[in-house]
Amino acid sequence: MRDVCYNAFLPLGAALSLKRLQALGRGLGSLMWAALPARRRETTACVRERLSVDEGRARELARESFRHSACSFLEIFHTRQVDPRFLRDRVEFENPELFARMSSTLRPVVATTAHLGSWELLVGLIGAFSSRSDCHVVVRLPKDEELGRMIMHMRSQPGIRVLPHRDAATETLGHLRAGGMSAFLVDHNCKRAEAQFLPFLGEVAAVNKGPAILALRAKAEVWPCFLLRLPEGRFRFVTLPCLDTAGLTGSRAERIESICRFYTDAVERMVRSYPEQWFWMHRRWKTRP
Repeated sequence: MRDVCYNAFLPLGAALSLKRLQALGRGLGSLMWAALPARRRETTACVRERLSVDEGRARELARESFRHSACSFLEIFHTRQVDPRFLRDRVEFENPELFARMSSTLRPVVATTAHLGSWELLVGLIGAFSSRSDCHVVVRLPKDEELGRMIMHMRSQPGIRVLPHRDAATETLGHLRAGGMSAFLVDHNCKRAEAQFLPFLGEVAAVNKGPAILALRAKAEVWPCFLLRLPEGRFRFVTLPCLDTAGLTGSRAERIESICRFYTDAVERMVRSYPEQWFWMHRRWKTRP
């Protein structure tokens, strides 16, 4: 029954313009803010503690985070419509020279990003700008299998191969060793067995070391990149300088920690710069050392 509901909902969402999806997202975020008082209080407290701001500022940022996050989730319906024209008409580049280097390098690339800004549209942009045969996007799927299949369908498009993270390691490593690009969201909580524990926003967090291990084994460049939401349906693509894992020294464990620290620090800088656009509702510090 659920698959029937999801399949009926899919064309409805895909038929909406980006402007209407974002308006619906802002409304949905405001509704969640009003209807989920426990999560509202928890998110506000987290913002206040992690950013050291007063209660009023924390509530303001938390409320905006609800709205931005709802927009980001609904933008998945627009992912398959992202193309070179979208890139030309709607996207500006903060570091165009770094973007050019990332998209043209012949080295294996591990692209890392976060649940910040328009992360769902970023999936489509990777396919639009990458000159490679395809890009692997490694994702964590919900426990609901039918919902997971719908999400994979919406994220998949020419040039993009979406892989569930638990089955991705062997195929992704081979793809990277062949000079490919693989993209990961690296700011979510993870199980203790998968974690490198590192400071994040002033508190030790469980950082997924899977992308670091793959990057190290493939001798890849690690490129942090983010798609920020701007007014009037526009976006800013931020590319940060890369880490070349082939030049790292030390033990294997030390090199893995260095890579994890590199992409975690990149996410922290972006969250501190654009706190209202990060997914604060996520229980980021749930897994403890």
